[in-house]
Amino acid sequence: MKIALLGNPNTGKSSVFNLLTGLRQQVGNFPGVTVDKRSGVVSIGEVPHELIDFPGTYSIYPRSKDESVVFDVLSNRAHSQHPDQIVFVADASNLQRNLLFFSQIYDLGIPCVLVLNMWDLAQRKGIAISMEELSNLFPNVPIVQSNARVGLGKDRILKALAELKEVSSERLSFLPGHLLCEIADVQAQKLEAEQRLKLIKEGLKKVVQTKAPDGESISRKIDRILVHPFWGYLIFAFVLLTIFQFIFSFANAPMNWIDALFSNLSNWSSHTVTPGLVNDLISQGIIPGIGGVVVFVPQIAMLFFFISILEESGYLSRVVFIMDRLMRPFGLNGKSVVPLMSSVACAIPGIMATRTISNWKERLITILVAPFMSCSARIPVYTLLISLVIPKTYLFGFLNLQGLVLFGLYSLGIIFALLVSFLLKLFIKQKEKGFLLLELPDYKNPRWGNVFINVLEKVKMFILDAGKIILAISIILWFLASFGPDMEGAAHGLSKTRSYQSMSKKEQSIAMDACKLSNSYIGMIGKGMEPIIAPLGYDWKIGISLITSFAAREVFVGSLATIYAVQDDGEDQRLLIDRMRTEKKADGSPVFTLASGVSLMVFYVFAMQCMATLAVVKRETNSWKWPLIQLVFMGVLAYVAAWTSFVVLS
Repeated sequence: MKIALLGNPNTGKSSVFNLLTGLRQQVGNFPGVTVDKRSGVVSIGEVPHELIDFPGTYSIYPRSKDESVVFDVLSNRAHSQHPDQIVFVADASNLQRNLLFFSQIYDLGIPCVLVLNMWDLAQRKGIAISMEELSNLFPNVPIVQSNARVGLGKDRILKALAELKEVSSERLSFLPGHLLCEIADVQAQKLEAEQRLKLIKEGLKKVVQTKAPDGESISRKIDRILVHPFWGYLIFAFVLLTIFQFIFSFANAPMNWIDALFSNLSNWSSHTVTPGLVNDLISQGIIPGIGGVVVFVPQIAMLFFFISILEESGYLSRVVFIMDRLMRPFGLNGKSVVPLMSSVACAIPGIMATRTISNWKERLITILVAPFMSCSARIPVYTLLISLVIPKTYLFGFLNLQGLVLFGLYSLGIIFALLVSFLLKLFIKQKEKGFLLLELPDYKNPRWGNVFINVLEKVKMFILDAGKIILAISIILWFLASFGPDMEGAAHGLSKTRSYQSMSKKEQSIAMDACKLSNSYIGMIGKGMEPIIAPLGYDWKIGISLITSFAAREVFVGSLATIYAVQDDGEDQRLLIDRMRTEKKADGSPVFTLASGVSLMVFYVFAMQCMATLAVVKRETNSWKWPLIQLVFMGVLAYVAAWTSFVVLS
C-alpha cells in the first residue's frame, strides 16, 4: 500500500516518520514537480508498505507550491501517489487548529488513523482529552496517542493501521452535505473553513478540558531574550560564529586522516595495478578526484548536525520571526530565512523551499539571492584555501583566525544577498503585499535519532550526488591532461636541450611532466584563458578548475588534485595542500599567496558556479530569463570583487 503522512507544520510529523521508518527512507521528487518527497518503508506485520511524508499544511486548499502537491494527490484518485491509507499527525496541545485540516481529510473518505502526538506537552499544559468524545466526533477513525520525539507510540500506530478498515461510502461527512452545496462558489474556501471551525469548536467542548497553567511557560520566558529586538540578533550571530569556530577546530584531525588515507590508496594503486593507462586513470584520476571531496565530509556532517539541532529545538522558528523585521526593507519576509538557511547546505533545496512564500515578488527575490549563501559545496574550496594562505593563529587566545575568516566569508555572502535583494525590490514591481504567518512551537530537547538520520541523509546525498559528477569529470580531466596533439613531440624536443641534459634525474622527471601537461589538451585550454584570469592572480591550472567546477563547486578541489597528480605522474605522494604551497608560476613566483588565495575565496562567494542551481531556478521561475540574468550578474560581480581583493592585498 501507499500510506500518506499528513499534518500541520510543527506537529512532530518528521519524528513520526523517522519513528516508523528508521533508516529505511530515501529522498526524491514527487512525479512531475520539483517538490521534495521523503518516502520510507514501514512494515505492518510481515508486509512492507511505502510511507510518504507530505509537506506540512494547514488546509487542503493550497497557498504555495508545496501545499499544491497535497491537494493534487488527494483530490485525484488516479494519481500515482494517491494513498490507500493516511496517518494524520496532530498536536495534542492544539487540537482546534489541527482538526480543521483533519476534518477535510476525513471527508475525503480515505481510511485514516489520527495520531495525537506531543501528548506529554498537552499534559504539561494542563490539557485533558477525552478519547471517547473525540471518537464520537469522528466515527470509524482509530485515534492513538504518541510522543514520537522520545520514541513512544510506534506499536500503537502500526496496530491501528493493521486494523484499519475501508470506510463506508455511506458514512456521514464531518461537514454536512447541504453546507457543502451552499458554499460551492467563489467564497468556498473561506466559508467552508468558517463552518468547519464552528463545528470543531462546538465539538471540542466535550473533548478538551484545560486547566489554567501555573505562571508563564518556560518557552515564553526564553523568548523574552531570544526574540528580543536587540539581543535576538546578537545571540543569532553568536550562534553562527560558534558553529564555524567548532567546525574548523574539531574537523581538522579526521580530515587529515582521510586525506592521508586517499594519498596512500593512490600510491598503493600506482604500484599494484599493472602499469599502463588503467593504472594512470585510477591512481591519477579517480582516486585523487574522489578523495578531494570525501575529505570534507567531517565538516559537512558537522554543519548539518548543528542546523538539525537548531531546527529540532524550535530555535529556527524564532530566527524566522526576528528576521522578518530585518528582511522587510529588503523586499523579503521572515519565511525567506528558511530557504536562505537551507541554502547554506545547498542552494537547490533552498530555492525549492521558497514555495512556502505565497507572495511572488518576495519568492522571486529569495530565489535570485539564495546562491549568495555559501553552500556546503563551497566548504571544500574555503577550507582548502584558508588552510593554505591563512595562518593558524588565535586572537585573544581563543578565537581561531581561520574560523573567523570562514565566518567572514559566510557573512559576506549574507550581506550581498541583502544588498542585491534591496536592488531587486526596486526593479521588480508588484502591487500585492506579502505577509508572514508563523507558529512558534514550544522549545524542546532535540531528538538525537532525528538529528542523526538527517545528518546521515544529507551526507549520503552530498557524497553520491557530488561523487557521480566528480567521477565523470575526473576521468575527463585525466584524459585531457594525459593526451595532446603534439605532446610526444614537445617531450622529445625537451629531451634534446642542453639544460635538460644537465639536470639530475629527479629534475628531469619534473621538467618532463610539466612539459607534457603544458602541451596536453587541458594545457592548451588553460593557457587560452590565462590572459582573462591572470589579473586575478590565477594560473591556467586554476582556470581549468574554475571551468570544471561549474558542474559543482566542490569539483574545484578534485580538479586540482587530478591535475597535480598527472603533473607529477603519481609519484609525488605529498598531500594536495603541500603540493599547492610549492606550486610556481612561469616566472618562479608562488601561485598561491594571501592575495590570490583571498581572491579565489571571494570569487567563490559571489560566482554562480553551479549548473544544477541554474536548472532549478529555470524550473521554479518557468523561464530562462531569470537564471541567465543571475548567471551574468553574479559572474561579473565575482570577477570584479576577486580582482579588487587581489589588487588590494598584493
